[in-house]
Amino acid sequence: MADFRILHRYATSLLETSLEKNNLDVVTADIQLLVQTLEQSKDLKSMLDSPVVRPEIKLNILKEIFSKKISKDSMDFVEFVVSKKRESLLASISKRFLELRDDHLGIANVFVTSVSEFSNEQKSVLQSRLEKILDKKVRLNFKTDLNLVGGFIAKVNDTLYDASIKHQLELLKKQFLTGEISLN
Repeated sequence: MADFRILHRYATSLLETSLEKNNLDVVTADIQLLVQTLEQSKDLKSMLDSPVVRPEIKLNILKEIFSKKISKDSMDFVEFVVSKKRESLLASISKRFLELRDDHLGIANVFVTSVSEFSNEQKSVLQSRLEKILDKKVRLNFKTDLNLVGGFIAKVNDTLYDASIKHQLELLKKQFLTGEISLN
């Protein structure tokens, strides 16, 4: 819980600063690069998490990697996080920033799991329906799961829209067992 408050505070600060300086798009691209790099490099993540490596060394490594690839404002933020000894939270702070940015722009990330790939028409229909339900722009992220039998599951934050055949069959079974439905 304390970590979430820290993540939120740092990410909010970065969002507010980038809005004030009118460079949200640049900072977003920088933070996406930072997240992607930290996710791809286990060694870099381990180094940032290590209490043995001194903060100055961590900062020098981060500068060496990112100083020519991200803006000065983004690099200043990375330096600030390291100076406060929060470098182990850098990836989480960055992800929280991206969530807050999407929320600020009225974008909902929807994670859709289905048995097979959606056609472009199905994606379009699903996106427009979810945009009406959520009253936000929707960014769809797809993955497949052969255990679903059919249909799909859409997850938005903590809300789950389960339109899978497996779920529908479980509901039907429950109704039969409780006597809410009879065959007559």
